[in-house]
Amino acid sequence: MKKLLAIVVIGFLWQNIVLGKDHAMPSISKFNKWLYDNGHYEYVTKEWSEVCKTAVIYSHLWYFNKCDQFRFKNNLNIKIYKKWNIPEKASPDFDTLLYYFYKYQHAHFLSDPRVYQWDTYEVKPSSKYYKFKSNLKENNSIKKEMNKTALLSYLLYEDGKITVDVISPKDRFGNFIDNETKLRSNSVGKSMVSYVMGHAICRGYIESVDSRLNDWPLIKNTLYENQKIIDLLNMKAGDQKYIDRSNFKFGEIHAMTTLERMTKMHNLEKSKSKYNYNVLLPDLLLNYISYKSGNDFENLLEDIFQNEAQIEKSVYFFKTPNMKKELGIVHNMFFATRYDYLRIAKSILDDWQNDTCMGKYLKKIYKNRIPKGNFEQRFELTSSFAGTKFYAGFFHTGYSGMKKRSIMGMSGYGGQDVIIDFDRSRIIVLNSIHENYNWKKIAYSVIKKGK
Repeated sequence: MKKLLAIVVIGFLWQNIVLGKDHAMPSISKFNKWLYDNGHYEYVTKEWSEVCKTAVIYSHLWYFNKCDQFRFKNNLNIKIYKKWNIPEKASPDFDTLLYYFYKYQHAHFLSDPRVYQWDTYEVKPSSKYYKFKSNLKENNSIKKEMNKTALLSYLLYEDGKITVDVISPKDRFGNFIDNETKLRSNSVGKSMVSYVMGHAICRGYIESVDSRLNDWPLIKNTLYENQKIIDLLNMKAGDQKYIDRSNFKFGEIHAMTTLERMTKMHNLEKSKSKYNYNVLLPDLLLNYISYKSGNDFENLLEDIFQNEAQIEKSVYFFKTPNMKKELGIVHNMFFATRYDYLRIAKSILDDWQNDTCMGKYLKKIYKNRIPKGNFEQRFELTSSFAGTKFYAGFFHTGYSGMKKRSIMGMSGYGGQDVIIDFDRSRIIVLNSIHENYNWKKIAYSVIKKGK
């Protein structure tokens, strides 16, 4: 009896160890199956276990060892980091990057309740998508970076045409992405919220960026109640005691609805208003747009991305599944193809230059930009996040050496970068798995000098 109890306890503990590993991140077995299912046989094989090779088919031993299921084994040397993302200063090899590419792109839809799952607000393609013109030129610097770094895609748009168009080669990540692959935004999604906010204002759902959040029950009795939208867009809500980037005083924040987050922030005092970059505010404002637009929210997204950006493929934001919209379920994580990121950026450029209603919104948030100086961040030319001195409504601005030029950037973890030069009609769109490429050379210098 004691032996049986010991076996049960050990089995239970072992199960929890295995489950714990799966809860932390998608298991290697699922990654292996994904490789196999997508035809990447050079990295993975399908095999039977030693027990299954000798077990009698349909026997108890055969079923117990799941011999009715194939097992997959990869030949990769993968390093698993403690945190969910690849650390900023890490130097992962190709094998590790490939696993994290899978994790970033695909693991959030796993049918496993122990791993975060997301539903989506998806916008279908435009019936009249914008067709780019090209005048391509060779750029050996970009190709060299593609051959040795985590870069997935590089697009340079100048004076109405794509002039540089490079995707990761087949011997790197080119077998895993193409022009239809929807790439993860990370914090570029924050700028997408600002893009949606501008159009929501232009369509009359919200009066202006100077409007106060005083009509939304979800934030009543929180420090965000009665604050101006422009202050939340500029990340100066006075919430630095409770949240810093993605670190929330009250625990995990990413999977929460707005109601869950705000419930934890009842009766908290607002601190001095200063720049405090974090993940909560873009979600808060996107859900406020959802609240103000009511049943029109999905129609609003369709109008913006189909008619304004003229997307070729579908795009989507994350949302919490199986919950009512009124709880604040939309999240700013955004996915689009490499060309559709460029289409969105082009629509921003066009609006600014044509001084449309959206253009006036962009110019107003740019005029009301605030310094980043009091935020704990080292200035370095590695991304639009780190290489700018000002923040303007979920856009980075104030690039070194370009003080008199109107330039705004979007920046996301792992090297996602979109830079829009309104004065010289130039756009760069970068997609990557990890920020280990020479941003100063292939992004900053191109915007500054045109080469």
